[in-house]
Amino acid sequence: MDPYEKLANAIVIQAAKDYRTALRKLKRNPRNQLAKAEADSIERFFRSDWYKCLTEVDGEMVLRKLREEE
Repeated sequence: MDPYEKLANAIVIQAAKDYRTALRKLKRNPRNQLAKAEADSIERFFRSDWYKCLTEVDGEMVLRKLREEE
């Protein structure tokens, strides 16, 4: 795996971790506006052209799987 591919994977993995954290915070407190904004931002990332440049994995599927974890 080349360094650029490793970096791309690390970006996607970190976004998934951050999304899990935001979802947990929202589960505990649905009125948490910071967590809601973070989750919304990460969802936009998984649907973005930039995400599609980083990986061929379907962003909607990733979001669905992450939501199912909670």
